[in-house]
Amino acid sequence: MNQNIEVTKSQQIDTQDTQKFIPKPGVWRIAGWWLGWFGLIFLSGCGQLANNLPVVPNQNQASPPPQVDNNQDTQAAPPPIIAASGDPNYVVSVVQRVGDGVVRIDAARTVRSQPRSQFEDPFFRRFFGGEFPEEPRERVERGSGSGFIINREGQILTNAHVVDGADSVTVTLKDGRSIQGKVLGEDPITDVAVIQIEADRITPIPIGDSDRLQPGEAVIAIGNPLGLNNTVTSGILSATGRSSSDIGASDKRVNYLQTDAAINPGNSGGPLLNSRGEVIGMNTAIIRGAQGLGFAIPINTARRIAQDLITKGRVDHPYLGVKMVTLNRDIRDRINQRLGVSLEADKGVLLVEIVSGSPAARAGLRAGDVVQSINNQPVTKVEELQKIVENSKIGEPLQIQIMRNSQVLTIPVSPAPFPTQSSSRE
Repeated sequence: MNQNIEVTKSQQIDTQDTQKFIPKPGVWRIAGWWLGWFGLIFLSGCGQLANNLPVVPNQNQASPPPQVDNNQDTQAAPPPIIAASGDPNYVVSVVQRVGDGVVRIDAARTVRSQPRSQFEDPFFRRFFGGEFPEEPRERVERGSGSGFIINREGQILTNAHVVDGADSVTVTLKDGRSIQGKVLGEDPITDVAVIQIEADRITPIPIGDSDRLQPGEAVIAIGNPLGLNNTVTSGILSATGRSSSDIGASDKRVNYLQTDAAINPGNSGGPLLNSRGEVIGMNTAIIRGAQGLGFAIPINTARRIAQDLITKGRVDHPYLGVKMVTLNRDIRDRINQRLGVSLEADKGVLLVEIVSGSPAARAGLRAGDVVQSINNQPVTKVEELQKIVENSKIGEPLQIQIMRNSQVLTIPVSPAPFPTQSSSRE
């Protein structure tokens, strides 16, 4: 209330003071004439100034509606597919950045065979006896694959089947240099091998993390399919965790990555990359007759195996010595009907054969036992049992709970090294 009063008083005082300076009517006419001319000149100048100023759109003003041409198709084109990096040409960027780290591997192996002689026929032996022994025949088998450089020391990752039994290995870099390589070690259980070359000016490829992958991610494959060097294909990561039995490779211990990026013979050992140019897998297998079904070893698995191959020349995989099948109700009923047994369990892992002299045989496991847990971890699939065994330590007992003839037993089994490991190459 006091504020309002003060304001009112100040306005009254200003009004009273200005009454002293009110000019006479004649003066008003002269002032008005000059003000009119001055205003006209001022407005004219402002108009010229406004014409010279840049036009700045009003950000708050609504844009006019777009004009539609009724003679054209009004459906908008779909946006281009852009990788997570936001670059529509990310494949080009990745290839330019890491392509020099992909190599071609040519392996040669000598195969000796004793052909069946026509003189082994009893008819000829009666006349010639053993006078015509034939020397073993030799032939050289050649094959090619892919690989990628993992460090500045010149170590290269590839598949074991690319260099299996090779007498000589030649590595060809993208710049055309051909260098003799040495196989440091190979692991047939995971199909991983490491080659050593001595060279300068080499480009290692960055390594990613395959444990954090999600289906649907963009991927790129680089390799030498069918002898076509430096071939690039792209697609998506179709799935993760495909077991070896899923793809028909039951002798391997790998949970594979699946991709629809084109992979062909010769791509084996090449890198599978993400959109940032990091290796997330090593291309290794296809299903013949299928399209869009390629498989890669996760890079975390390949790195773990490679480290043992580099330091020891071999990988000691824990081994129990059992053949097994995932049990369900249908399999149980068929077994009971065909074999005339009374198997009661309808889930778990059924042991169908125990290898003679194996850790499982020495511990007392039998064919027909149903594994239900290992170290208190429930087991319902073969893949689960394989994973637990693979992550175990050689010599440390596994507490295996089984069901045998309606009884639940716990049998300790100490894994041993897998008996068919490839030794280090000298």
